[in-house]
Amino acid sequence: MRIVSEDEVRQHLHPAALIRALELAFRDRYPRISIPARVQIPMDGGVFLIMPCHDRERGLLGAKFVSVLGRSDADLEGSVQATFLLFDPVSTRPRVLIPAGDLTEIRTAATSALATKFLARNDATTLGIFGTGRQARAHLRVMPLVRNFRRVLVCARNKEQARTFCEEMLAASDLPLLPVDANECASESDVICTCTTSSAPLFDGKHLRPGTHLNLVGAFQPQSREVDSAVVAAATVVVDTYQGALAEAGDLLVPLAEGVIDRDHLKMDLHELLSANFRLSSGEITVFKSVGCALEDLVAAELLEENLSLH
Repeated sequence: MRIVSEDEVRQHLHPAALIRALELAFRDRYPRISIPARVQIPMDGGVFLIMPCHDRERGLLGAKFVSVLGRSDADLEGSVQATFLLFDPVSTRPRVLIPAGDLTEIRTAATSALATKFLARNDATTLGIFGTGRQARAHLRVMPLVRNFRRVLVCARNKEQARTFCEEMLAASDLPLLPVDANECASESDVICTCTTSSAPLFDGKHLRPGTHLNLVGAFQPQSREVDSAVVAAATVVVDTYQGALAEAGDLLVPLAEGVIDRDHLKMDLHELLSANFRLSSGEITVFKSVGCALEDLVAAELLEENLSLH
């Protein structure tokens, strides 16, 4: 069994290539891949997740194991441990072990970027990021690969935290980074990425402008959400998978329970989006709700293994 290091993940898992691989996988491979429902096991102060995936045609079998603890923090930080195992599909012996912290960050941001490529306006120039944790950093790195942003607005629990994040990330970004409050981030951004562990809406949905695209990343439990029901009701909603969204996405389950939307309000999943000749009006608000899909991990691990075999 090969054991991969985090440094190897960072060096050999390239976001642009991963966006392309995810697009092909969700468009062409998704219907014939086995993706069981994610297992959630409650723990003291957190949750343990198991995410398996099997692509029989390609001979790929893998699973990610994740523990999320201490989620009182407002950002997706530190208390997450993740490991991905790629198995031999015949013997089921472990073939590659990957520490999956960086892998998860990159694949999540790459999936957001893929949705943004198809849902955001082509003339989007302002990126808004809620959060200052690992996913916020990953989205700052990856999102400019699909749109020509001219500035980034950052909102955190307080202005000082946002200012510190902007100062720290200046060296990693060619774009101006500006700390702002929640309403300014919501009203001035063309594309918004919510990368927090907040259990309550981050801003008042009335502040969104027509034509805004949102990637909702952080909440993955039925009682937690990052936007209010007004945002979801006003938006064209795309999900990574119906199975995950209808089981875990509080951003959608809460307005469903309130009767603000019905099941048909979920317009399409990522496979349908990439397979359809889909056109949006320039003033349409769009939401991509991501709870994470095991196919994303399998595709990332597959691409990483291929890249490592060349070195």
